[in-house]
Amino acid sequence: KKAAEMSLAFDEYGRPFIILREQARQSRIRGVAATKANMLAARAVAKTLRSSLGPKGMDKILQSPDGDVTVTNDGATILEQMDVEHQIAKLMVELSKSQDNEIGDGTTGVVVLAGALLEQAEFLLDKGIHANRIAEGYENACKLACDNLAKINSTVEFSVDNLEPLINVAMTTLSSKIVSRCKREMAEIAVRAVLAVADIAHKDVNLDLI
Repeated sequence: KKAAEMSLAFDEYGRPFIILREQARQSRIRGVAATKANMLAARAVAKTLRSSLGPKGMDKILQSPDGDVTVTNDGATILEQMDVEHQIAKLMVELSKSQDNEIGDGTTGVVVLAGALLEQAEFLLDKGIHANRIAEGYENACKLACDNLAKINSTVEFSVDNLEPLINVAMTTLSSKIVSRCKREMAEIAVRAVLAVADIAHKDVNLDLI
């Protein structure tokens, strides 16, 4: 039976290789179908993190192959523990890692946002718009969004005697963490740690010293 399911062939250099009948019947997906398949894999990763987003986001219980259990709603931690094999889905994992390395926060948000953009892009693909055109549209939208953010931004004024603005900023980043119940105390500790190594005159902070 196994002999009927496979056949032996040789390449031009005389090296043998086996051809499986199931492989012979398979065909590579191309064009829009391949694009949608890649988008589906990336959206699956984003969907996994969607329920963990925001102050009311739910924690996830992760179990490693060794049996270690991790309870977290941090996007970077969840993706790090996931065994992702699809190459496009791995890009979502790398996106979260880059956000964590550069900013240290927003690891869940960037993945969920990317998933939402891909979801809307699929509607445009169904209308016959080329993927390159969709990408160009997103780039233009990003520029417009950045320009508008530059127009509406505001400067947080603070002094050594008035740290309340900084503490309020720090508290907003702790609302979805496990320490949210004592975020005031944690925010004060974080602000004092930063100011201890900050060069206020030159507006520079060496975070490696914290």
